[in-house]
Amino acid sequence: MTRVLVLATTTGYQTRMFGEAAARLGVELVFATDRCDHLDDPWADGAIAVRFHDEGPSADAIVRALEGRPINGVLALGDRPTVLAARVAELLGLPGHPPDAAAAARDKRTSRARLGAAGLPTPAGFAVPITRDPASLLPQVPFPCVVKPAALSGSRGVIRADTPDAFVAAFGRVRRLLESPDIQALRDPLADIIQVESYIDGDEYAVEGVLEHGVLRVLAIFDKPVPLVGPFFEETVYVTPSQAGAGRQQAIRHAVGAAVDALGLRHGPVHAECRVSGDLVFVLEVAARPIGGLCARALRFTDPGGAAAGLEEVLLRHATGESLDGWRREEAASGVMMIPIPRGGVYRHVAGVDDALQVDGVDEVRVTAKPDQRLVPLPEGASYLGFIFARGAAPDDVVRALDAAHARLHFTIDPELPVMA
Repeated sequence: MTRVLVLATTTGYQTRMFGEAAARLGVELVFATDRCDHLDDPWADGAIAVRFHDEGPSADAIVRALEGRPINGVLALGDRPTVLAARVAELLGLPGHPPDAAAAARDKRTSRARLGAAGLPTPAGFAVPITRDPASLLPQVPFPCVVKPAALSGSRGVIRADTPDAFVAAFGRVRRLLESPDIQALRDPLADIIQVESYIDGDEYAVEGVLEHGVLRVLAIFDKPVPLVGPFFEETVYVTPSQAGAGRQQAIRHAVGAAVDALGLRHGPVHAECRVSGDLVFVLEVAARPIGGLCARALRFTDPGGAAAGLEEVLLRHATGESLDGWRREEAASGVMMIPIPRGGVYRHVAGVDDALQVDGVDEVRVTAKPDQRLVPLPEGASYLGFIFARGAAPDDVVRALDAAHARLHFTIDPELPVMA
C-alpha cells in the first residue's frame, strides 16, 4: 500500500479534497493534526494528535505511531504544520524541505534577511516585539508602510499606514489581534512579533509550484486583478494564466526560483506571493506548502496521456516519487473568487446561488459560512463567506463571470447584539 502522511491544522475542506484524490489513486492517507490527544478519535479518521508548537516531541510521536506502516511521502497543508512536516520527512529519510528552510520560510524576519543576503529586492523594514511603544518607532518607519504580524498568513492583520497617526493606530490594532485568546492559544513563538516594512506599489501575483530535488517547476502564475493597495489587503480574485507579458512572467519565475534557493527549500510544494514594481520583483512570501483552502479547485492539469487531474492528485503523485514531466495546466483560463465578508455580524443565509450558477463560465458556488456563524472581516478575520469558481476562453472572461456571479449573491448578515455587563 502506498501511504502519504498529511499534516494539517484541521480535517476540513482541503484535507477532504486530498482524501478524494487519494481514493482515486489508491493511496492511503495518514493524518496528523493538532487536535486534543485526550479525545478518542472524535472525527473517526485515525489522525495522530500532535502539537505544531512542540516540534521535537511531536515528530518523535509521529514516527512511533507509524511503526509498521511505511510512508512514501509527506505533505503539509497550511503554514503551521510545515516545519513539523519537514522534521518528520527528515526522520523518515524521505525527500522534503529541510527543517531549517521550512522554519525560515515561516518567519518573516528570517525570510527577509535571507532574501536580502542573496541580493534579492526586499522591502525596507524591521521587526519588534508587540510590547514596543509604536510612537517610539516613528523615526525609523518607512512611510508609506505596512504593519503585519510575523505569525499569521492570508493578509490577516496586515494594515497599510501612510502617516504617523495611522501607524500608531495600526500597530495597536495588530497588537490587540495578536493578544487575542485565539491567537495566544496557538502558542506560536512568532505571535509576539510585529513586522514593519515599506509599502511596495505595484501589481501582485501568486505562484504555485513544486520543487523537485531543488529544481522549481512552476505550475501556475495567478494574476490578482483587484488592486491590493490597502489599508487592508483582502485577496478576492485569483485568475490564471497570467496576462503579464512574457518578460515579466520570466522575471517572476526567476525571482521565485532565486528566493527558494536563498531560503534553502528543496523538495515539495511551494506557494509564493510577489509584487512587481517597475522592473523589480519583490518576493513577499514563499510558503513550504500548496495554496490554501478551496482555492486549489481553480487548478486543473492533464497528464502526459491527456487525462485530467486536480492539484491534489498532482501533489500526491509528486509526494510518492512520481515525475511530473509532461504534466500541463489545462488550456482554459480559470479563476476563483474568495467571497469577502462585507461587514461584521451574524450570518443568517444567502439568496441567489442558483442565479449565480447560471452565469456563463461559472463552475461552482460554494458558500462555506454556516448559519448563525459570527463573521469577522479583515484585518482581524481569518475566513471568507465562500468561493466562486469559473472557467473561460480568456482570463478577462473568467473575471467577468466571477464578478457577475458575485453580484447575484445576497447575504443576510445581522448585527451582533451588544453584550450587557
